Amino acid sequence: MNETVYIETTIVSYLTAWPSKDLLRAAQQMATKDWWEHQRNTYQLLTSEVVQIEASAGDPAAAAERIAVLNALPLLPMTPAARQIARELLTQTALPATADRDALHVAIAASNGVEYLLTWNCRHLANATLRGKIESVCRSLGYEPPIICTPLELVR
Repeated sequence: MNETVYIETTIVSYLTAWPSKDLLRAAQQMATKDWWEHQRNTYQLLTSEVVQIEASAGDPAAAAERIAVLNALPLLPMTPAARQIARELLTQTALPATADRDALHVAIAASNGVEYLLTWNCRHLANATLRGKIESVCRSLGYEPPIICTPLELVR
């Protein structure tokens, strides 16, 4: 069986967005599209209802494109264990109190044994200064944390 990857909202957003005029964001969009085209089939992609909720926001036409991509992916359940992990990530300040949905992404992935969490959210998720705290909280609760990374890092 292929390794599992939790697809977080920024990935589907960058995949379907109009090209940005911001050079960094445009490069991230291109990297996402390249990963989707050349790497995704070597992994089992998964997502969650939290991602669907986030992806449904904003411009209706853009949201419909994001949801169309997500509809092809299996949904991971929001379990009591995921709620507990998310609560602890926030309580123990592994993530800021305002990052409750980001905590849910990590928690859903961890509680379901997902190996990777793919994201462009470098503020709260793919952030080297928070990674150790996130991993410590997950492990203290008996769960292996997902490896949180960007499409540039998850290549074979």
